[in-house]
Amino acid sequence: MNIAILGTGSVGQTLAEKFISQGHTVIIGTRNVEDTLAKTGPTSFSEWQSKNTAAHLKTFNEATKEAEIIVNALNGNATLTVFQALDAANLEKKIVIDLSNPLDFSKGFPPSLLEGLNNTNSLGEAIQQIHPLAHVVKTLNTMWCGFMLAPNLIQGGSHINFLCGNDQKSKETVAQLLITFGWTNETLLDLGDITNARGTEGYLLLWTRIYAATKNGAFNLQLVK
Repeated sequence: MNIAILGTGSVGQTLAEKFISQGHTVIIGTRNVEDTLAKTGPTSFSEWQSKNTAAHLKTFNEATKEAEIIVNALNGNATLTVFQALDAANLEKKIVIDLSNPLDFSKGFPPSLLEGLNNTNSLGEAIQQIHPLAHVVKTLNTMWCGFMLAPNLIQGGSHINFLCGNDQKSKETVAQLLITFGWTNETLLDLGDITNARGTEGYLLLWTRIYAATKNGAFNLQLVK
């Protein structure tokens, strides 16, 4: 499967490594390929790519055009600008897995949610509004990135990951992909349509405060009935 990951940061890199290990073709999208590769240093994308040569780096539009599934691993502040610039035809009838959060750190830590993307709206909904023919599925945004791909790191994997989106078949496809990471039907909770991203994104206001209190991001929610 051809998977495009939008974002060259640590989350995108972690996802790319996992998808490549599973035999998928991975294209990582960036604004400007030359600028991204020109950055050097131990944490630079070029350094990471030198060890992960199977990952292809292309512009956002080139990456989405070739992809079957698109993963939004962009910073929440940058997401809408990028999606507004994408060619709509490149996303039509394609699954967009959105795991970003609209966090506003302009006044320091802990963050608030970006204006216009809280209470009665969400980043997931905004992406869907920009590209109404895409199938946006919100998931994996309520946890440390280490758990996204390895839920068994704590509690035997018995903690919860949420999904929401308007297209049921797309959610089922994403769920099957998540199961290859170690999630199960019992630990995947479908909340309903994309408006439910308001809840999962809003949870980050609590997540960041738990992180501040415990000095540890290696935790997640467990549903007890």
